[in-house]
Amino acid sequence: MSEQSTDHIEHTPSYGVLLVNLGTPESATSAGVKHFLSEFLHDQRVVDMSRWLWCPILHGVILPIRSPKVAKLYQSVWMEEGSPLMVYSRRQQQKLAEALDVPVELGMTYGKPSIEDGLAALQAQGCQRVVVLPLYPQYSRTTTAAVFDKVAKGLRQRPYLPELRFINHYFDHPDYISALADSATQFWAEHGEPDYLLCSYHGIPKRYADNGDPYPEHCNGTTALLAEKLGMAREKMSMSYQSIFGREKWLQPYTEGTIRSLAEKGVKRLDVMCPAFSVDCLETLEEIAVGCKEVFLEAGGETFNLIPCLNDQPEHIAMMQALVKQHTQGW
Repeated sequence: MSEQSTDHIEHTPSYGVLLVNLGTPESATSAGVKHFLSEFLHDQRVVDMSRWLWCPILHGVILPIRSPKVAKLYQSVWMEEGSPLMVYSRRQQQKLAEALDVPVELGMTYGKPSIEDGLAALQAQGCQRVVVLPLYPQYSRTTTAAVFDKVAKGLRQRPYLPELRFINHYFDHPDYISALADSATQFWAEHGEPDYLLCSYHGIPKRYADNGDPYPEHCNGTTALLAEKLGMAREKMSMSYQSIFGREKWLQPYTEGTIRSLAEKGVKRLDVMCPAFSVDCLETLEEIAVGCKEVFLEAGGETFNLIPCLNDQPEHIAMMQALVKQHTQGW
């Protein structure tokens, strides 16, 4: 075998990792938000209405009205380096690559860099085996399944396909539960313990769960395991669903109503965690930390805290490393 061939074998990575998150507007402008929301809300995994009915509503009503409003919300949380979701996702990518010592690329289900971009970058680095890690601990058709669709679409025109492994969920992974618990206890060591802990998960239409989406079971599982790990009595801890959209019934209880009810029942200090979000983003930094805080204080509460998402904390990166190692056995 020639020296050139030997060098190629030595420098070809055994596998690569594609980290996937939802995506974010490229700019905190009405135009940037409109472009992002258009792609997101066109996905039938997210909204499964007939296109002839949905598209006129989306383009004629929702996008023109919501885009300027949502752009202002993004402006309120925008970081110097860009959108919080992108900033933290990039940090996760870099730190996981260092921990694993293999190529790790980032792809977004909607927006840039796309999943196809991430797959192409891994191919350019010689990765013939790829593990796809959607950063959604709890499986849902609206998130995890949408990633799978985009991976398949991104590979559709390839003459040669990489060997793929797809991580479906990790809602009950011991290292994930430990990372959540460590995040809470570290926060409480600095700020003191709350009267009540609420785990707020992104909502989905109830109809999706009725038709087989296991998302609520996964959310319940995470909450129960976290309560056990923290040693918290369940009367001091519960879960709810946020980010409700439209008139259809979504999974309940709703976060805003739950927070108002807790304040009215005499809870003075409320801490909120968002275990479904791997990084802080608009839904945590604005919807929870600002909007829900206002609801709690107006209803009689006194102190409201958002416990940050796991972001690029060392425990979170170690969990990802263990998860990838587990799913790449034999590579």
